Amino acid sequence: MDLTIATLLGSGGFSSVYKGTLSDGIDVAVKIFDLQLEGAFKSFERECEMLSNIRHRNLIKIISCCSQLDFKGLVLNYMPNGSLEKWLYSQNSSFDILKRLNIMVDVALALEYLHHGYSVPIVHCDLKPSNILLDDDMVAHVADFGIAKLLGLGDSMTRTMTLATVGYMAPEYGMDGIVSTQGDVYSFGIVVMETFTKMKPTNEMFVEEMNLKQWVANSLLSEAIAEVVDANLLVAKEEDHDYVTKIDCLSSIMRLALACCAEPLDERINMQEVVATLKKTKVKFLKDVGRRVLLNRPRVQAL
Repeated sequence: MDLTIATLLGSGGFSSVYKGTLSDGIDVAVKIFDLQLEGAFKSFERECEMLSNIRHRNLIKIISCCSQLDFKGLVLNYMPNGSLEKWLYSQNSSFDILKRLNIMVDVALALEYLHHGYSVPIVHCDLKPSNILLDDDMVAHVADFGIAKLLGLGDSMTRTMTLATVGYMAPEYGMDGIVSTQGDVYSFGIVVMETFTKMKPTNEMFVEEMNLKQWVANSLLSEAIAEVVDANLLVAKEEDHDYVTKIDCLSSIMRLALACCAEPLDERINMQEVVATLKKTKVKFLKDVGRRVLLNRPRVQAL
């Protein structure tokens, strides 16, 4: 395979990702592992194992891998729109409720496949906005399976010493190293909250008992969801004909996110329920917006 490597796209715990071009002109992402780092070799083998065996439109696809004694790398589909993290923290007012909701549906479908659609459950273990990549059409693809775990047949959980990302990992993962599909559900809930509030779970405002989850829960209790969601999603109430519809949709999304983050873990919903709820929320939102447009359409009087 003839490959030209160009721009550095980003760096992670064990690797760096570059934009490359194949001899036929197709752009790809090239993930090169730093073998000087402890854990890099294991991370490479884990990604190879996972990505070679799973197939889903919302998971990153592996094109090829290169494994030599002193070099380990993966050739992956190139995602021209970068990561969800990039979009969240850019000043882009077109990144509206529907675009974000579509991305969350994509991610939920990917996790549903990993947890319920494969021969044995796969736990991603490190879901966060930087690991959600967007293609030309803004379709989301979950990436980075470097610390993912395969649960054994009949097992609902296992244990690990590998740390995930602070702020996104479930409490039982951080305290006891317990890995389960419900840990991914928790991480998904945090990602949903961040996606619609534009607030990182590690923001310095979250101290002591106050965290992103509690902040969102308090806003729902006081019916003040407009005060916590990303300001780009709403305009002044008197100027926005869809304001009530948007608030209703955002409240539903945040209630779902909180259900994903329930403690203890056996009280959390699963990804099949998450997918069903998100799809219903999207259908209702589009229906309500469409109804408002129809009601406000000028009527043509018969001659």
